[in-house]
Amino acid sequence: MRIISGKLKGRKIKAVPGFSTRPTSDRLRETIFNIIAGHVPGSVVLDLFSGTGALGIEAISRGAKQVCLIDNSIAAITTIKQNLAICNILSQAKILKWDISRNLNCLGNFDFMFDLVFMDPPYAKGLIKPALINLCKSGSLLDKALIIIEHNDQEAFKESFSNFSLKNQKKYGKTLVSFFQYML
Repeated sequence: MRIISGKLKGRKIKAVPGFSTRPTSDRLRETIFNIIAGHVPGSVVLDLFSGTGALGIEAISRGAKQVCLIDNSIAAITTIKQNLAICNILSQAKILKWDISRNLNCLGNFDFMFDLVFMDPPYAKGLIKPALINLCKSGSLLDKALIIIEHNDQEAFKESFSNFSLKNQKKYGKTLVSFFQYML
């Protein structure tokens, strides 16, 4: 795995040991960031179900000012810390071990709100809607925040719900990427 573009372009990062994590491929990450290029510079990013931290690190590489990375796996948290150190961006990141499906109360202690959110949960586990509900309840999103969700076609969204408006959806093999906008 490597960082695709920006100030950290070409930097190699580690994968989480074992098969419990499915990292976003370099190619898909590049496609996503090409689509959202105008939203990244100066943004405050939340990377949920972070795994390796690649999406959050890519955002920092492309000009995001701060990233919060959350995962509930100790192996993932360890890998994220290693990858942030490899990229020398620990000062721009907060890392939290948290069960996102339970709640996102952990975000209440931050002095900032998020305008860009990545979600890459384990496929077909029913975690997307609870995570979005918890994200909405957390009160940590700016109006018009962009939420990018990587998921499989078994969890397809065909419409908007709650405070989230479905703006776009792209299919890459069996993977879907849904782009939502948060509306207060």
